[in-house]
Formats: sequence, C-alpha cells, structure tokens
Amino acid sequence: MAVVVSAPGKVLMTGGYLILERPNPGLVLSTSARFYAIVKPLLEEIKPDSCFWAWTDVKVTSPQLNRESMYKLSLKNLTLQSVSRESGNPFVEQAVQYSVAAAYAIADKDRKEVLQKLLLQGLDITILGSNDFYSYRNQIEALGLPLLPESLAALPPFASITFNSEESSGENSKPEVAKTGLGSSAAMTSSVVAALLHYLGAVDLAHVKCSSDLDEVHIIAQTAHCIAQGKVGSGFDVSSAVYGSHRYVRFSPEVISSAQVAIKGAPLTEVVLEILKGKWDHERTKLSLPPLLNLLLGEPGTGGSSTPSMVGAVKKWQKSDPEKSQDTWTKLSEANFALETQLNALCKLAEEHWDEYKELINSCSSLKPEKWMEQATKQSQEVIAKALLGARDAMLGIRYHMRLMGEAAGIPIEPRSQTQLLDSTMNMEGVLFAGVPGAGGFDAVFAVTLGDSSNHVIKSWSLQNVLAMLVREDPRGVSLEAADPRTIDIASSISSVHI
Repeated sequence: MAVVVSAPGKVLMTGGYLILERPNPGLVLSTSARFYAIVKPLLEEIKPDSCFWAWTDVKVTSPQLNRESMYKLSLKNLTLQSVSRESGNPFVEQAVQYSVAAAYAIADKDRKEVLQKLLLQGLDITILGSNDFYSYRNQIEALGLPLLPESLAALPPFASITFNSEESSGENSKPEVAKTGLGSSAAMTSSVVAALLHYLGAVDLAHVKCSSDLDEVHIIAQTAHCIAQGKVGSGFDVSSAVYGSHRYVRFSPEVISSAQVAIKGAPLTEVVLEILKGKWDHERTKLSLPPLLNLLLGEPGTGGSSTPSMVGAVKKWQKSDPEKSQDTWTKLSEANFALETQLNALCKLAEEHWDEYKELINSCSSLKPEKWMEQATKQSQEVIAKALLGARDAMLGIRYHMRLMGEAAGIPIEPRSQTQLLDSTMNMEGVLFAGVPGAGGFDAVFAVTLGDSSNHVIKSWSLQNVLAMLVREDPRGVSLEAADPRTIDIASSISSVHI
C-alpha cells in the first residue's frame, strides 16, 4: 500500500542573516504550498531467489519535470548507485540513503527481517510539488492573462515545470527552474524522509502523540539536506517543513560533522546512530500569526537572488567592520524581538478578549493605520490597537536596519524597487506590515493583512506588476495524507489554461 506524506514550504518573516548564528532566533511561517512524497513497493511479491540479492531497485519519478531516475540500492552498505543516463537529484538521493540507514540503525532483530522484505520489493517514489513553489508568471503574461491569483488558480494542479531555456545550451548543462523562494528543496527532502521512515516502520506519523518521531524525521532530513547542498545551513527551512510555523534557533553545526566524515567511508548505519544520539540543541517555540491576520506573498517578476552570495557578502562586511556591523546586528535583533513580542501579545489578547479583538480587527481592516486607534472604543481594544501599531513600528525598524546592512555590505537586501513597493503596501488600508522574507533581494515580498483586506492589496499589486500568489500560512508541519493528491485536486478543479 502507498504511503503519502506532505511537507510545507516556508516564509522567514524575521531573522534573515542573524539566524545563521546562535542564539539569534527567526520567526518562520509554514505555508499552504506543500511537497508530496508517495512511496510504494516496486514489486507486488518477492521473487524466490531474492534472498541471494545484494541489490534492490529504487525508482524516483518527478512527473512535473517529466523525469524518471533508476537506482540500485546496496543491501549491504545502503548506498545508492544511479543506473539512469541523466543525473539524479542529490536531495532525493541523500534522503533515501539516510532514511533507509536510519530505519536499519534503530530496528531490532525482528524488525530488520520485515525491513529486508520491504526493501527486496524495491522502492517506488513519486515526488510532487505544489504550483506555488514555481514561477508561472511568464506563462501567464504570455497568455495575456491578468496578474491575479485567479490566473494561477486556473492552472492544472502540479503543472509541468518549464525550464529557463536560455540557460540550457550545451548537452550537459542543467537548465534552471524559476522558483518563488519557498524552500522547495527542504520541503521535498523532508517529505521524502518522512514518507520513507513511515513506510519502513521507523516512525508512526498516524499517531504522533509525542514529538520523538518528528524529531527523528527532523534530524534525518536536516542531515540529508546539509549533505546534499554541501554545507551546513541554518536549517530553519527543514525545521518548518517538519514542525510547521515556529520560533527557531539553529542547531550547532558540529552535530552533523559525523555525517560529513561519513562521505569518506564510515558505515552509514553507524553514522546515523551517532547523529541521532548527538546533541541537537536547536530551539523551537510554537508561534503562528495571530487570529484574523493573513499572510500574503507577491512575486515582483524581477528575477530571484542568490542567497549564498548575499550571505557571503554580509560575512565579509562583518569581518571588515566588526564594530559597525555588531551595532547594526544588535539593533536588528532588538527590532526582531519587538515584533515577536507584539505578535505574542496579540495572540494572548485574542484569547482573552475575543469579541473586542474581532470587532477591532474587522473595523481596522478597511482603514489606514493612522485611523486604527480611533476605532478602539474599549480599554482592551486600546491595548490591541497599541500592539498592532507596535508590530508595524517593529517591522519598519527591521526594514531600516536590513537596508543599512545591505548598503554596507554592497548587496540589495531591500532593493529600491522593493522599498517603493513595500512602502506603498504598508500605506494601504488594513495592512499591518510588509517586508522582504529571509535574506531579501528580488525573490518575493510578503504582507500581513487584517481581516478581509487582502483583496484590495492583491488588485493594487497587480497594477504595480506584482503577482499575488495563492500561498497562505498553514501552521502544520509534515502530515500523513489519506490519498494521492492528484486524485483529489484534479477532480475538484477544471483547467482552462494549458501551459
């Protein structure tokens, strides 16, 4: 029977750059954009001579890329060997190797026998990503459709992904896929790891009563992701893919050092056991947007930015001017903390004064921020209005110090075009704040709106050549799904657009 698991994409609302160094936190929201991994056996029955096999087959299919990769998995050392002509996906390959090794490493003798039979049937893995992870803006413009979410909604679910053809000259070149910056590799890796660990009986995602199963998914996904990308990043994208929206403080990079050594030849099961027993000192605290506040993402169509090169420039600036950079980081950290404090306060106020909270949010949703205090007719509403305005001020502070950092490091963290767009967005009715997520640059912009105010922001963005995406906050992390998402989504949406 097939196992289907999904994992969400992310938006890093605060903590860009700072999150790379402990103990600086980041506020990361998981989204409705999800990657799905479907795992089932390749063979219905094991052949009589299978007990003599040293290898089993693994098939990885990505229908959106029209790609199928075949591998042999060594049953002795649990490593993959590609038998396909085209290059595979390193994130999927590492996810498979580390998940199978983890399942073996923690299995008792009886479980190992069951595991052996499962692997002898082969692994058939299908990967699907929500359209939101990829940019279809060029196709929408080419079809003469308006830059509105309705145009995106008209696309078939899990639409074919087009390559940037101008990049793909030469036989061995890898064409680049236009993405929207939601952390597709982290969501994909996490979904494959979670699906395999559940399928192989190492975790039970159907009854996650304690967090130990999710912790195991998180550790294996972080390790596979770091090995695949060739460096140990902050890990917030994998963490949110597994746990959902939360406040995150990164793990100490040394915890993955045994996995990096493993590349030189240590047995994978031993390496995985050491990693699972390691001191994972990351911190996560539950956090999501307060009630009646909505996340909105916009694609400006100015092309993406290279996060690694921008991080490199900031690190270079820190070394060249330690005093000034430390001062900027301290002020940015204070502004991040102020926003977190106000969001937590709003969550608490919503819980304690729901009727007054709901009334104020709804009335402020059609007004500009300077009119919000006037709507507070009760004492509790004054406190709520002050928290809303405090959150706005905190985001203005964050944006100011991010711009300063970008100017000092010589990189466009909040480019001028984004500044104009964000300023105009923050001046609209019902907009709490707006910013550039994560490391900034030209990827996307986000806004947090009150109540039903998103519609006029979407229309205004369209006039400014910004395509509002269909993505919303969804605080769930990895989830065991009931069925193949294609059978559900395709039945409920009729496509009128063909790319």
